[in-house]
Amino acid sequence: MPGLPADHELFARAALPTYDCPADAGLRLLSLSENATYLVSPPADEPFVLRVHRPGYHSLAAIESEIAWMSALRSQTSVRTPELITARCGRQVVTATVDDRTLHVDAVSFVPGRTAEEAPDAVGFQALGELAALMHEHALTWAQPSGFTRFRWDMDTMVGPQGRWGNWRDAPGLTSSDNDSIDRALAVIAGRLAGFGTGSDRFGLVHADLRLSNLMVDPDSPGTGITVIDFDDCGWSWHLADLGAVVSFIEDTPAAEQIVSDWLRGYQRVRALPDEHIAMVPTFVMIRRIQLTAWIGSHPDADAAGTIGPDYARGTARLAERYLVDDSWLS
Repeated sequence: MPGLPADHELFARAALPTYDCPADAGLRLLSLSENATYLVSPPADEPFVLRVHRPGYHSLAAIESEIAWMSALRSQTSVRTPELITARCGRQVVTATVDDRTLHVDAVSFVPGRTAEEAPDAVGFQALGELAALMHEHALTWAQPSGFTRFRWDMDTMVGPQGRWGNWRDAPGLTSSDNDSIDRALAVIAGRLAGFGTGSDRFGLVHADLRLSNLMVDPDSPGTGITVIDFDDCGWSWHLADLGAVVSFIEDTPAAEQIVSDWLRGYQRVRALPDEHIAMVPTFVMIRRIQLTAWIGSHPDADAAGTIGPDYARGTARLAERYLVDDSWLS
């Protein structure tokens, strides 16, 4: 899968004049994952966030669709999201050119505070569950704009050999025994997802990456709540996939069990979850864990992947074994 060019900062600088910002304005890399995200500090204006998209991941129509849902949530619900910044030309997404190469770029308002990953104690996971339910409820009735298009996250695209985030077998540190454990878990997951189905009460438009690094909180102003950022992977999937993402990278810890419990309690304040749905929670946490195992193998240059060693992939195999035999896990 194509990645960002090493000189992605040049594309960010090339886009700055489109936002009435000098090309030599302060520019600081905030995160490097699917895209490169920069904090822009203009000399005399408010800071804002610029995102340089990697080539080949999203079409222009898909990026505009992402922005449309993020903006609709901001204006039509109580869910906090960044405010879109329109370019001088009136476009929501612009093209930055360096030599003969082009990349898509967009911009949103700067959200003060920290990511929830940096300040987990400032996150109310019941409140986050409520937010997720509000997002799902909105998507059920929202009139999507013409041409709306987003990814579908299903068994094949999440954890299949040609998965959108790569093949989990390419993750570092896996043994043949580990592969066998994960394969056996995937066979069970496939059967349970097929039985669960994709009815509109359980499958729809979701954020798909509600991990702590995509939530902004301000510990110094606790009343400001949670701001949901980075809708880059939003698309069609099971609603409970959003819960699996919340415990990304900590799926096998006691903290994850408490987070899941709190999230479900908050979610059900807004949307009822029948027992059939709640029984699927371990399956969605497990499939997310395998999906992230693929991601660290295919994104070695991403910020999060750089801090995770081969123990994570091996831990996936151990969690797969627990998933197969321990009915008390996340019960």
